[in-house]
Amino acid sequence: MRSRTVREWEVELGESLKAIRLHRNLDHVTLAARAGISVRSLRNLESGNGSSLHTLIEVVRTLGRESWLELIAPVPTVNPLMMTRNASPRQRASKHRCKPHHKRCDESSVSPNGPLWMVWALYRTW
Repeated sequence: MRSRTVREWEVELGESLKAIRLHRNLDHVTLAARAGISVRSLRNLESGNGSSLHTLIEVVRTLGRESWLELIAPVPTVNPLMMTRNASPRQRASKHRCKPHHKRCDESSVSPNGPLWMVWALYRTW
């Protein structure tokens, strides 16, 4: 199955929104007024001619389809890695470790008292 283009997604989404609007027996003027957008913005959205994220969200909310938005970026509730070990949930991201072959790793970032000093010193002499 091939991936859809952005244009194809815009058209398909616009057609879905139009079908819901017609199913609810709403004309462009009524839906646009309820969503707080212009009729032109609604027509552009339904025809797939580009629209703002704001317009999309207002129309989706007005049509009662907020669940669509929740499906785009769901909040993960269970991390499969956490199931394999007895670890507490992550509270913050870990720091990236400095590796001798990276540009960021220079004399100022490797302390002579730190564990990477020997690795860095060996790497420089190699």
